Amino acid sequence: MAEMVEKPRAPHTRGVARTLITAYGMVVYAIFLIVFVYAIGWVEGLVVPHTIDDGPDAPVVVAVVIDLALLTVFAMQHSVMARPWFKRRWTRIVPQPMERSTYVLFATAALALLMWQWRPLPEQIWNVENTSVRVALYAVSLGGWALVLAATFAIDHFDLFGLRQVLRNQSGKSALPSAFRTPMLYRVIRHPLYAGFVIAFWVAPTMSWGRLLFAVGTTGFILVAVRFEEHDLVDTFGDDYRTYRSRVPMLVPRIGSRAR
Repeated sequence: MAEMVEKPRAPHTRGVARTLITAYGMVVYAIFLIVFVYAIGWVEGLVVPHTIDDGPDAPVVVAVVIDLALLTVFAMQHSVMARPWFKRRWTRIVPQPMERSTYVLFATAALALLMWQWRPLPEQIWNVENTSVRVALYAVSLGGWALVLAATFAIDHFDLFGLRQVLRNQSGKSALPSAFRTPMLYRVIRHPLYAGFVIAFWVAPTMSWGRLLFAVGTTGFILVAVRFEEHDLVDTFGDDYRTYRSRVPMLVPRIGSRAR
């Protein structure tokens, strides 16, 4: 009798679990989008009520220490949770289809914490007053954000942010195997997503000490993260990635650098 009760419940439980995992992935993606869009306004000083140059006052030394600590938390979360050794251990706790969404959730939380607790250093290093030049600089900086978005879609936006995994799981399918590809922007530079961030952070019509600290900290993290990421890519794809790396520059395009 016990077996007769349990048998019809098992498929139902699996179906409910899949639906919950899918809902989780979709909610995480929605939260990420909201925080990411807010972050654009926060960095650029546009539209949003709280920007990189707003927030609780603090002595300069205290502000720098707090801001560097926040940048360190952000960098450590991204670096550690992205490593294969961490994923192998993490997926013993978190179901495989949820792994990427959970990474995105923690990354979003780290970004939200950084913006929430950031201590401003609003004194200006430069401020471009010419309207035409100012608009042009905003356009270039926002173009950096557009490059970030374009780079995510070039490689698979929905896989990168965990939606593809939860939707395949909902359909009873396993995750797609990794495949080495060099689509579109990736034939010009190896890391267009990171290049977009560098452009967005450094091209500023108004550069405060706080934004400079943010730009220096995030750029340093990017340069370190690239090394770890490429080490993992070589481990995964071997000579294919080594050949690609030898032909295509990391962040700055050069003539004749397109991957074959």
